[in-house]
Amino acid sequence: MKNIFKIHPLTYITALIFILVGYFKFYLNFMLILFIHELGHVTLSLIFKWHIKSIILFPLGILLKFEDSLNKPLIEEFIISISGIIFQLIFISFIHNYYLVISSNIILIFNILPIYPLDGAKVINIILNKITNFKTSYFLTLQISFITIIILISLSIINKSLMFLISFIPLLINLIELITNRNNVFIKFLLDRYLYSIKFKKYKYINNIKYMKRDYKHYIITENNVESENVFLEKIFKKW
Repeated sequence: MKNIFKIHPLTYITALIFILVGYFKFYLNFMLILFIHELGHVTLSLIFKWHIKSIILFPLGILLKFEDSLNKPLIEEFIISISGIIFQLIFISFIHNYYLVISSNIILIFNILPIYPLDGAKVINIILNKITNFKTSYFLTLQISFITIIILISLSIINKSLMFLISFIPLLINLIELITNRNNVFIKFLLDRYLYSIKFKKYKYINNIKYMKRDYKHYIITENNVESENVFLEKIFKKW
């Protein structure tokens, strides 16, 4: 079985800083809350049979990557996205430890930030997907994320907060990569719909594939006909 758990290099630096300043006990409590939080995501992912590709430990969070279709039901993604916070809040409600409570608050605030792929940004993306098409919602989420993280990094530099700066840098690098590859993500979104038999209860008529939405089956209006998305996408991918 391949090793899906990975540790970002900056996490080691963060742990070392906590040790040097005498807050290693606090860092261990922080890691415990982080584990509980991620246990929520993993548990619900297994319940919905999502396939975990990797679990990456960052300085102030854990990134869970999946190798599933980008057309999973929005309700499933929403439940998985908020499950970490729910598990965390349930756990902390039974604990009366100062370090654990402080750690929980930090993780809670960090995870609701609108920076993709943190939970806050995922929820925003889900809401946008209910309003508009996949391509627009994904791009808007990345724009919101980029603006937010630039502001936070600037504040970290102004306030000389090395710890937060170390935490935000990996997210910025990951975000730049996502922005660069955003068109590839859209192609994967279309390819998933073409390759796999995905059933949708709702349908929608559109005149361009860029308007495709999650949770919907589409019928494409062409100049002379109306075609199902399967037929339309087959023509596109066969040309490639």
